[in-house]
Order: sequence, then C-alpha cells, then structure tokens
Amino acid sequence: MKVLLALLFAGKLGKVLLSGGSMLLSIVIYAQLFGWRYAVGFVLLLLVHEMGHYIAARQRGLEVGLPTFIPFVGAWINLRTQKLAPETQAFVGLAGPLLGTTGAFLVYLLALESGQHWLLAVAYAGFVLNLFNLIPVVPLDGGHVVTVISPRLWLVGLPLLIGLFIWRPSPLLIIIAILAVPKAWAALRGRLPAVPVEELPTTALKVRYAAEYLGLVCFLTLIAFEVHPALAR
Repeated sequence: MKVLLALLFAGKLGKVLLSGGSMLLSIVIYAQLFGWRYAVGFVLLLLVHEMGHYIAARQRGLEVGLPTFIPFVGAWINLRTQKLAPETQAFVGLAGPLLGTTGAFLVYLLALESGQHWLLAVAYAGFVLNLFNLIPVVPLDGGHVVTVISPRLWLVGLPLLIGLFIWRPSPLLIIIAILAVPKAWAALRGRLPAVPVEELPTTALKVRYAAEYLGLVCFLTLIAFEVHPALAR
C-alpha cells in the first residue's frame, strides 16, 4: 500500500497501469491465437527488449516512460527528449536488440535443456523480432543505430522492407515504410539537421558501432537459420 501511495503521489501510478495493462492485453490477445504459454513468453521477450532501451536511456540521463504495448505492432518507450546526439541515438537504439537477443538466447538454452517445443518457438520469435528491428530505417532500432555511422544507410533499409513485404505482406511494413521514406529522402538529398561539431562521431566510434551492429545482425541471422529447421520438425 505504501508503494502504491508513493507512486500515486509521484504521478507515476497511471503510467504503471498503462504499461502493465497494455502488456496484459497483449498477452490475452496473443493467447487466443497461439496459447497462453507462448503469449506470456513472447510478451516477456518484448518487455526485455524495451527494458534494454529504457535502461540505456536512464543511463544517459534521458526522460523516458515505461514501455507501452500494442498487439501485432509491438512495444515502445516514450523518449521525451527528442533531439539526441547521433551517438546517444545509437547507444539507446542498440541496447534493445542486445538485451532482447540475450533474453531470447537464454530461452533457447532453456528449450534445449527442457525439450519444450513452445520455448523453442518463443526463442525463435525473439531472434526474428530483434533481427527485424535492426533493419536500418527509422523508426526501427537499426535506423537509430546507423545514424552514428551514416544516415545514408537508411537508403539500404527501404529495399529490405520492400523485399520483406513481397515475401510476407503486412500492414505494419507499410506503416514503417511511410514513416521511413521522408528520413531516407532527406538523407539522399543531404538535408538532414546539422549536428553540432562536439556531437559529431569520430571514426573510431563509427567503426565500433558498425562492428557491434553487424556482429549482432550476423549472430541473429545465423541463430535464426539454426533454430528454424528444428522448429519446423
């Protein structure tokens, strides 16, 4: 009771209820289609992914809200500080897939140990989810990560979205593409907002983030291909 009152007086109880309520709603809806065990596991991996962003944002002293969930769309955290340095965008953007991949890998190890096929399905979904989020277009995490390397990499992400839509048509992909095109067009024409000199990333920083980004993409691609045949069997 004391904790609830403290949250109420701090003005945070409503945000906690919104985050928890949207999470519970997602579990209920997914459960109708895939069963309760898978629904709980999948939504918890979404939570782990978003908490990666949340923790990273708090480490940088940013004002950030708790995760909000929408079924069949995913989840996100609300960063109240909109204008971020490229390195900060990359740091916060990469933290979600990193922690999300770690969570999915732990579930994968648990699936191998227990032989539970639903755990394998949850792990595979986690790998694919984090890999999808690394497509280099804004508003996906990959778009924020490659900002520190070169915003022109946003142009690489658009063909990937188109190819993915041809392979697996989805309204969500159309929404992401609509949001991504203006940014990619601005990058192509060199009309992005100017970055202060002190916030310009160094070559060493670009190389570091490029290595981390590509390393995570390669790992997720390989592990997804490793898990899929076993899941199909």
